[in-house]
Amino acid sequence: MTIPSNWAIWALMSAVFAALTAVFAKVGVHDVDSDLAMAIRTLVVAAVIVPFVMFSGKWSNPFQLPGNTLAFLVLSALATGASWYCYFRALQMGDVSLVAPVDKFSVVLVAVFAFAFLGERLSWREWTGIGMITGGLVLLVLRR
Repeated sequence: MTIPSNWAIWALMSAVFAALTAVFAKVGVHDVDSDLAMAIRTLVVAAVIVPFVMFSGKWSNPFQLPGNTLAFLVLSALATGASWYCYFRALQMGDVSLVAPVDKFSVVLVAVFAFAFLGERLSWREWTGIGMITGGLVLLVLRR
């Protein structure tokens, strides 16, 4: 077994924080409108990330970025906002143990979109894993 590379460690930490995010958000939307909960979350994220980037010396004028880069970052932000909007609505209505795995169906969609639009090629082993994720999701959401 090989030691995970840097990206894998960061991705694993992302998964841990995403899991905590789901649990904390489920408790947080209990007595508040999901739209307000999402807005509060977004403000907190911005309040933490912007100063972090500034104090780390990584801030630069975003309007000096190439137009294509800026356009895709804006599209990514809009997609994030739409995802969070839907996610908070789903959390308010359903069990976090079901909502979060369905939300993570994005893993399957990323592989399909990366194949279709970015030209990334996955091996049969990787496609098998994607298929297993899909199968697991179907098992989770099917009623008995």
